[in-house]
Formats: sequence, C-alpha cells, structure tokens
Amino acid sequence: MLSRTFRLLLVACLVTSSVWAANDPFLGKWKVNPSKSKLTDEMKVEAAGANRYAITFAPGLVDTVVADGSDQPGLRGTTFSITVEGPNNWKVIRKQEGRTIIMANWTLSADGKTLTDAYTEYGPDGSTLSVHYVYERTAGSSGFLGTWDSVSEKVDSAIELEIQPYEGDGLSFDSPVAEMNKKIKFDGNDYPDRGPNVAPGYASSGRRMNERSLEITDKFKGKITGTRQIELSTDIKTLTMTVRLVGQSRPKSILVFDRE
Repeated sequence: MLSRTFRLLLVACLVTSSVWAANDPFLGKWKVNPSKSKLTDEMKVEAAGANRYAITFAPGLVDTVVADGSDQPGLRGTTFSITVEGPNNWKVIRKQEGRTIIMANWTLSADGKTLTDAYTEYGPDGSTLSVHYVYERTAGSSGFLGTWDSVSEKVDSAIELEIQPYEGDGLSFDSPVAEMNKKIKFDGNDYPDRGPNVAPGYASSGRRMNERSLEITDKFKGKITGTRQIELSTDIKTLTMTVRLVGQSRPKSILVFDRE
C-alpha cells in the first residue's frame, strides 16, 4: 500500500510539473527593443598608494597598477597599464599574451565632472570596435578619483533571448549576444553557469516571486555578485530584465524584450 501510494504521489507530481512547464508564460523567444532598453556602466577609480590606483569595472573585477606606463599583471591573465599624458588625460591599455586587446583614452572635462572614454577593442583577426563613452561623476571631487556612471552605450539590436523548460518547473535561458546561458531550477540551489567563455566558479540560483516575476541571483565562488529581476507584462507580450551588480547604485542594464 505504501509503495502504491508513493507511485500515485510521484505520478501526480510529474503531471503537475509537466502542466506547469507547458503553460509557463516565460517560455518562448524574445527580441530586445533597443528604444526601451538602457545600459549603465559604472567605474570606480581609487587611490591605492603613491601614483598607484585601483580601478573597479564590476564587482570583483579590479585592476590595481602603478600609473607609470608599464605593463603590469591585470585581470584574468592580462596585463594592464596606465600612462599619464597630462593632468586630465590617461591612456589605458590591456594586453593578452603581449597583444593589445583594449586601448582607451580617458579625458576629464575642465570642471572635472565628466570623463570621456575613447575606447577601442582589437580582435585577434585585426578587426577593431570603437565606442565613445561619456561618464558623469557621481562620487569624488577632483581628478580621476571617484565613481563614474555612463548611460551612453547603445543596446545591441541583435540581442535575443530564448527561454525553454528545464527539469520540471525549471527554466533554461539562452542569449549568446548577451552572454547569458543558464539552466536553473527554482529551488534555491546554485546551478553552474554554462558556455565556452564562462570561467569556473560562476553559478546562479533562482526563485519565483509570483506567476509573472522571477529573481535570479548570480554568484562567483559562492559570493553574490548581482541579481536579475525578470518580469512579464500583464498581457505577457513584454519581458523586462533588470540587472543589478553588488555595490553599484544604478542597474547595470534594463533590457526590454518583445515576444517573437
């Protein structure tokens, strides 16, 4: 009798999970709407000694170097250098195995409230990608030291997101352009992030807030780095993903998707 009861309960759970998966309103393909989306980039520059600076690009991503123009150990096996070309001008270079992969010229405005970043990325095939960022000071009073926020980056219109069922009431999220590849069950446990460019130690957990709202918590080696709030409109034709990073005052991104 106990065995029969257990089987009946198991079948009921499987049926419930299947019905939930088939009717989950998040499922489907989504296309970003650039006109309704926004990206924010926050950078912090702090003193770390005599002519030495710690630059935080995101939680846990910090380069600490002496501003003498020399190549010094940087993030993820790169080298990083800062060359002071004037009181209001820095040249920043990142290299991978001796090859320049990023070059940026930072310029402060005369009043010290704005930082412009003439950024160029160099591909292994010789291609280049140039972006002109404009940052506004949100902390600090003079020089490059302080916190800088930019909303000048444009959202890539090629961003798509596909959401599929994953093991019962879980979901898989796949967005190559946005570098999001996750398979999560909403049981509070951590699930390793996936993809060829994901370093070991990155994982995510999730919970359903209600039938139209999810929260995903991103972690690195068990430490929380940020959250993603995913919400559906009442007509379930629009999905909004708000990404917040630990220690940053503004959302990293607010991406609005239309159902395809």
